[in-house]
Amino acid sequence: MTASHTAEITGLYRYPVKGLTPERLSRAALRVGQTLPADRRYAIENGPSGFNPEAPEWKPKIQFLMLARNERLAELDSRFDDTTNALTIRKDGQIVASGDLETAAGRAAIEAYFRENFQPELKGPPKVLSGRDHSFSDVARKVISIINLGSVRAIETMLGGVAVHPLRFRANLYVKGWPAWSELDLVGQTLAIGQARLKVIKRIVRCPATNVDPETAKRDLEIPPTLSRHLGHMDCGIYAEVIADGDVGVGDVVAVEEPRLV
Repeated sequence: MTASHTAEITGLYRYPVKGLTPERLSRAALRVGQTLPADRRYAIENGPSGFNPEAPEWKPKIQFLMLARNERLAELDSRFDDTTNALTIRKDGQIVASGDLETAAGRAAIEAYFRENFQPELKGPPKVLSGRDHSFSDVARKVISIINLGSVRAIETMLGGVAVHPLRFRANLYVKGWPAWSELDLVGQTLAIGQARLKVIKRIVRCPATNVDPETAKRDLEIPPTLSRHLGHMDCGIYAEVIADGDVGVGDVVAVEEPRLV
């Protein structure tokens, strides 16, 4: 892809609790070396993981409740309030659990819901984890994930015209305007969004979480095998690290920055 290929942000999302509901944003502050504010700030431990909140270290997602294995999570509608640290979980429109995730009592209320309702999936007592500014990302580095909607449309064609909800990919930024799959060639390049700069560090290898419809909670597609058959890999989307501060929002232009001449 050349620097003349620009894209537009059409969607901006964070996921305060790993595996739970995406929260749509209109704008967000990007800061060097950080995720979107509160993105994957919490996770629900599925059996003892060894995670130490006083010395947080990355753990593989298998240690937590996650859509790749626990598609019933998509039946829940959760909302996180930054001002109170309160998580409210609804199912079928009714509040089923709520609590301040920064208090023991609040975490216990959320844990009780999962202990009572997710017993078949549990490997041990569910526990709400937080590590201050730690991010329970699928990768060890603090990243922003980006999905090219042109590639999502290409997957729909591979599937014979079946609609693919973009939120299956649980990205932070959704963009339109790039040719399908061209984002995979951006590794090592810098993206400019207003004052913000993001260095693309790697492709995203898709897991079975993408097979789960975010609206119905049904595991109804086989996206990674489809990618493998058609492309010889299971990559869709890219991870980028923030290397210069800036605010970004829906409608902003994403440009591939020209390399500086030394």
